[in-house]
Amino acid sequence: MNATIKLNFLIEDKNLDADLRKIAQKVLAEERITFDEGVILYEKGELNYLGVLANYIREKRHGDITYFNRNFHIEPTNVCVYDCKFCSYSRLIKQRDQGWEMEVEGMMDIVRKYDNEPVTEVHITGGVVPKQNLEFYAEFFKSCKAHRPELHIKGLTPVEYYYIFKKAKLSHYDGLKYLQSCGLDSMPGGGAEIFHPEIRQQIAHDKCTAEQWLDIHEQAHNLGMHTNATMLYGHIEQFWHRVDHMERLRQLQDKTGGFQTFIPLKFRNKENQMSAVAEVSIIEDLRNYAIARIYMDNFDHIKAYWAMISRETAQLSLAYGVDDIDGTLDDTTKIYSMAGAEEQTPAMSTKELVALIKHVGRHPIERDTLYNVVTDYQDVAFEEDKVKKYYALPVVN
Repeated sequence: MNATIKLNFLIEDKNLDADLRKIAQKVLAEERITFDEGVILYEKGELNYLGVLANYIREKRHGDITYFNRNFHIEPTNVCVYDCKFCSYSRLIKQRDQGWEMEVEGMMDIVRKYDNEPVTEVHITGGVVPKQNLEFYAEFFKSCKAHRPELHIKGLTPVEYYYIFKKAKLSHYDGLKYLQSCGLDSMPGGGAEIFHPEIRQQIAHDKCTAEQWLDIHEQAHNLGMHTNATMLYGHIEQFWHRVDHMERLRQLQDKTGGFQTFIPLKFRNKENQMSAVAEVSIIEDLRNYAIARIYMDNFDHIKAYWAMISRETAQLSLAYGVDDIDGTLDDTTKIYSMAGAEEQTPAMSTKELVALIKHVGRHPIERDTLYNVVTDYQDVAFEEDKVKKYYALPVVN
């Protein structure tokens, strides 16, 4: 049954709550749902209902296409001046003997490791330390572009930039403009957490504010850069805090159009100061992806990090509004595994990613950072071997 027929059946269901029917009718009519309706989706929306709405929007925009890219990560340091309560990754300055702090040459060694690999993107983010300042990153961006000009540099979050630019006595715009001239191409979406100060003060009191985070992205958009956005969910926030977070992003996107992808990030409670907070269920993960797809009507893409939520949950998410499951990673990131993600060695080959996507009836497309098609894998056949063992879920009809 196609997505439109399912949505119409849902709307005609006499037992459906009146508020939920109204929202479904608005989705069919391509009308924006309100803040209050976003809260209603969280409070009343059952998984099947949300899946029908989200998949309708997903298929109307992208059909069966599911994107991934070939990327690798560089994490310059896990030492950090900030003390985020949810973070399992970073070490405070006084604990720096438990962490790492790379030099530019060490980062370039990682870039050179991929000289003969068809990767299209390097993703750079990590902790915040004084010595990794404006000129440190300027030198790295220049060196990276000189070595491999076509490699897209997606580098650093507003948490890092706010500290770096403040120390350099530069405005957000001027700092980004300078680093763009050195080779920076775009920004990832990290550090957003939850914007509302009621929650932000409790979980990340000393990092940049929501307003500063949003302004740095706005200035990047003004410079022609594309960026992503995240939301850390499933901890001490209420449903309305999530909607408030998405609403602020939606308003900035209305203004600039510079965001590409929205990425809900699941709170993991391993070895951090919030370990007593229980993690939410997979059902809540899928509900959250679906509501994000319904609410974020001006974002083209919703991404699920397979390395954070597991391969199997990433497959399921493709029926709940998600159209992007990130990249091959090649075990170059420790952020997910240190937080307690199911994927303790987050590496997946292109063959495995394609098999994961095809097994649930979706169309795998390798993209570059800006969603240009690199390779269409729909009709590419890989030899069947150990790939099968990962993907035993039923095909989505």
